[in-house]
Amino acid sequence: MSTPETATTDDSTDETTARDESDRATEPVVALDGATFGYTATPVVEDVSLTVDPGEYVAIVGPNGSGKSTLMQLVLGLLEPDSGSASLFGERATRFDDGERVGYVAQHASSSKEMPITVREVVKMGRFPHLGFDRLRADDRRLRDRFTEAPLETARAVGGALSGRLSEADWAAVDDALATVGMSAFADRRITELSGGQRQRAFIARALASEADLLVLDEPTVGVDAESVDAFYDLLAALNDAGITVVLIEHDLGAVVERAERVVCLNREIYFDGPSDEFVESDALARAFGTEARFLAGVDE
Repeated sequence: MSTPETATTDDSTDETTARDESDRATEPVVALDGATFGYTATPVVEDVSLTVDPGEYVAIVGPNGSGKSTLMQLVLGLLEPDSGSASLFGERATRFDDGERVGYVAQHASSSKEMPITVREVVKMGRFPHLGFDRLRADDRRLRDRFTEAPLETARAVGGALSGRLSEADWAAVDDALATVGMSAFADRRITELSGGQRQRAFIARALASEADLLVLDEPTVGVDAESVDAFYDLLAALNDAGITVVLIEHDLGAVVERAERVVCLNREIYFDGPSDEFVESDALARAFGTEARFLAGVDE
């Protein structure tokens, strides 16, 4: 009599998992509602409302001191809004703990020359959120069947997860990430020996190895040569085409206009939020950046 009951439980679990996966595909990746934050009494960002849906490629631009990096920290849950709210994948951003879903490339990642580790070791870090008890929770409903079908192999996998050791699947994810960004040939080279553009690719590979749904980049092309910048943006476009949501803070207005689908122009508050081609024709450039902004964006009068 227990068999039908067990089957019903399994079917119910499968249906719940399917609903969860459907919700993940449709819920906003990022949602800010009236978010205001200041390090002192003066707000750095004020009354910002912003939604990023799955699969979007959004660039956030603004002059120096406009609050772009602060906004990024609100998005990532590193700061709590003084008022309003910030959510990540439907959860309060500061409480979001599903770290493998977010890949972050910091503004000065390309200048991280002091790291005495290889490219493969950097990318390996992307698998860490999948280790330990997190992996067991994700696989829990399948463990019973796996122990029945392959007890020795499953016991080894569980032991590896608890000890933090990478499995064959983890190493395969590392190798796939390296191949995706064109860095397989540099896997055993030290980060210190790479160019700025190559280091950025290594850090993006780390995000890909984590199987991130969202890639957040804070001015990633600072200090990178022009040829590498073009290749870098080609890579971002390919990743976005593959379904990864991209949120990019960028100082290069010309690149943003050419590459991003949507532009958010910020100078403490949002001056523009819409398609890139409409952004260059709007007055947001002049209001947020000043009269030389159209020149900076490569737009003819």
